[in-house]
Amino acid sequence: MTTTSNQAIPKRLLLANPRGFCAGVVRAIDVVEVALQHFAAPVYVRHEVVHNRRVVDDLGARGTVFVDSLDEVPDGAVAIFSAHGVPRAVVEAARARELTVFDATCPLVTKVHVEVVRYARNGWDCVIIGHRGHPEVEGSLGQFDSSFGGHVHLVETLDDVPLLPVDVNAEVGYVTQTTLSVDDTAAIIAALKVRFPRLTGPRRDDICYATQNRQDAVKAIAAMSEVVLVVGSATSSNSNRLREIAVRLGASAYLIDGADDIHPAWIAHAAVIGVTAGASAPESSVQEVIARLRVLGCGEPEEVDGVREDVHFALPGEMRLIVRG
Repeated sequence: MTTTSNQAIPKRLLLANPRGFCAGVVRAIDVVEVALQHFAAPVYVRHEVVHNRRVVDDLGARGTVFVDSLDEVPDGAVAIFSAHGVPRAVVEAARARELTVFDATCPLVTKVHVEVVRYARNGWDCVIIGHRGHPEVEGSLGQFDSSFGGHVHLVETLDDVPLLPVDVNAEVGYVTQTTLSVDDTAAIIAALKVRFPRLTGPRRDDICYATQNRQDAVKAIAAMSEVVLVVGSATSSNSNRLREIAVRLGASAYLIDGADDIHPAWIAHAAVIGVTAGASAPESSVQEVIARLRVLGCGEPEEVDGVREDVHFALPGEMRLIVRG
């Protein structure tokens, strides 16, 4: 005798690993939180300290003011540079005003800055691969000193490579924005190598370990999922890349800030849903998304194995002194 049940079979729910905060984001948030603990609010941050709406709103509610320019920072105030880094001119302006400054630039972005400075001092042209207008790219462009004879150029797509106003026999160095798609960046670098035989790259890849790991992780779940939800804000470059990668692998993919952004119709006919989070998205947002998906018919979340991260970046030296008292 066969029995039947009216209860629907739960949808599979796959969680990518690793996901969420990277070491650079944790460090940047810690810098702001330590500043709030040891100085009277408000403290000022040039641009969003990390590109996540929840993080920014939470820090704002606790006395952080996010500004677009140092001109908006009052004399005598505490100013913090975001994880994305700033141009040299901003550092010099802050020093000239004698502001109390803490630099939350991710150490991996600082590595890119060092490479740009090296190319400039060699008198070479420098190509920066990245997205125009992104704070990290603006900061990297602003490291280049053309007084040594070279020039800096921004490349966003493969189509930009043949348009570069640089002699093919020139010494050229390149760097990349740390949060790009590994696959897209590789194609652009290959084209640069074909055009410039004397091209020099960074001593180590600029794409950060967290970006690489999260892209590998989303590939793993996208290959098994019909729908992939990427927790992250629209301003987050690495989160956007995760969504694009999932789409390329055949999944329907959506970038969401949190559980309230989920449309039930997205998953109505899907048997397997994958969830990941960009490097600036908090795990609390992921857990709220999971709770919402459980209400919408998903089963217990299944953690998919991935690289285990144990990277930690120390606070800036001057801030460590403050913490020690």
